[in-house]
Amino acid sequence: MENTFLEALTRGLLLGDGAAGTLLRSRGWTGRLFEAVLDRPDLVRAAHEEYIAAGAELLLTASFDANRSHLERRGYAGRVRDANFQAARIARDAREIAGVPLFIGGSVGPIGRDLQLGAWTMDDAYEAFREQIGALVEGGVDLLVLETFPSLQEAETALRAARSITDLPVVAMLNFNADLATPAGETAAEVVRGLAASGADVVGVNCGVGPQAALDMLQQMAAACVEAGIEMPLAVKPNAGLPRIVRGQEVYPSEPAYFADFALRAKDMGAALIGGCCGTTPPHVRAMREALGSVGGAAVSSLSPHGAPQLDPPPLEEPAGAAAPSRLRDKLSAGKFVISVEIDPPRGINPRKAIEGAALLRDAGADAINIGDSPMARVRMSALALAVLIEREVGLETLIHQTTRDRNLMALQSDLLGAHALGIRNVIALTGDPAPAASQSSTVWDVDSIGFIRVLRRLNEGVDFAGNSLGRPTEFLIACAANPTADDLELELRRVREKLDAGAHMLMTQPAYDVDVVRTFFDRLGPIEVPVLLGVLPLMSSRHTEFIHNELAGVVVPDDVRERMRLAGESGAAAGIEIALEHVEATRSLPFVSGVYLMPSFGRYEVAAELARRIVASS
Repeated sequence: MENTFLEALTRGLLLGDGAAGTLLRSRGWTGRLFEAVLDRPDLVRAAHEEYIAAGAELLLTASFDANRSHLERRGYAGRVRDANFQAARIARDAREIAGVPLFIGGSVGPIGRDLQLGAWTMDDAYEAFREQIGALVEGGVDLLVLETFPSLQEAETALRAARSITDLPVVAMLNFNADLATPAGETAAEVVRGLAASGADVVGVNCGVGPQAALDMLQQMAAACVEAGIEMPLAVKPNAGLPRIVRGQEVYPSEPAYFADFALRAKDMGAALIGGCCGTTPPHVRAMREALGSVGGAAVSSLSPHGAPQLDPPPLEEPAGAAAPSRLRDKLSAGKFVISVEIDPPRGINPRKAIEGAALLRDAGADAINIGDSPMARVRMSALALAVLIEREVGLETLIHQTTRDRNLMALQSDLLGAHALGIRNVIALTGDPAPAASQSSTVWDVDSIGFIRVLRRLNEGVDFAGNSLGRPTEFLIACAANPTADDLELELRRVREKLDAGAHMLMTQPAYDVDVVRTFFDRLGPIEVPVLLGVLPLMSSRHTEFIHNELAGVVVPDDVRERMRLAGESGAAAGIEIALEHVEATRSLPFVSGVYLMPSFGRYEVAAELARRIVASS
């Protein structure tokens, strides 16, 4: 089967990345490229991720100088396989994290000084190339890219080494001077004929010159192909002009807009593969991507180097809606008094009641729907699944509860990444109620709610809890719980402070029916800079009130409220709404209160809707 890379070249111009070394130096790295792979793989992966985000469809491994000659001179003898295998793995990791189909090219550069000074022979170079290429192939590259070679002879030696190991496609590019000849004096015609005869699949020019001279070389190579009757895709990856030294650093003059023009001209001249070399950065690649328009030939699965089924071209950005920030966060930042209402997922597989309830609450003025995570440790539909259904069918933002009770650290992070991809942006981190013996379920608790908040904060920083890059940060609004009526108030206050220090963006309280209790709790907590949603659980009857007070852990109903509900008799539900409204009105002026969190019992969403309408009307 034809290799997918070669197939991609037949469908359109392929956009490569820019200079890895230039980008790493701009991030403070002063060593060689292979040293970054071995000693700071995080920097290398981050560089790859930037080029992927810019729109590159071909990513080159950071192995340009990872041959035996260079490694031995820097004290890394014996680590050729490590450097190249890891370079391939880092690039593959970046591709997997980004979730974008693209190709991984194993970069192979010239031997350098040892060969030029005669300390090495071409036979020595052949063995060094075999060693390097073997490790890149083992690491899983999709093709090989021989780049910046100063002579046809050395490039042919590398090609011969490659063909002795693998049938992967080989792109071979030589370095040309401003006089349009290689440093060894070969012309474009000689290079094209020689590389074609040696088995290259793509030939081209890179480094040495800027876009103008590179396009001149491309034109000469195209003419040489026609003259020799050779059908050969051509590649061009110029430098960003000729550098100058500023404060000891090389500075390249060509701006991204200039490379956008270069990309269009290269396309018009028939180039199959373009990109950038020294001095080019992600903005240069992004400019070329935008100039060229839609994704080119790489819209094919690159996970198998020997052919794979064609996929529909995916976007380089996140799916529509997935990149939207939290609207709840925006409302809170704007000073709106927000109303969130809790909905419990169904115990079965039919979500219709919950969805219809969400629609009712939306029309009543609710800003968001909270969705419990198997509350009371009883099996219910996934909070995430119901959240996605509500957001899609009702158009109302959700805040999902996630507990550490049922998920180990890996599953927590996996679920959160999936939630983010589905557009969920608000999460309340909870430890969770212990599972009852009758459930026959174990509890996990790798971390508690404080540890969970740290996990969420790390995801928002763009890495998982182990420090592995996500490609781009998540944008979760992180909420946490607080209980003003906790039995051990000192412990509760300490834990709330720890939650805020861990990175929580918002507090949501358990229901409290006494304004003084709420005020005292937050006075003792001290100044806070995050919004607070006060929990409000409308009482439905005297019996319901006594259950809440005596059997629901962590909730206290004052005696006067209990007596009022007792006297209400059959009008308990109406009395409960009035009590809730009085509590909201008495607390909404407190400086730390930014909204309410309504918790209707027994699925009585009409009660919460009535309460929401009256809160909105009183605003």
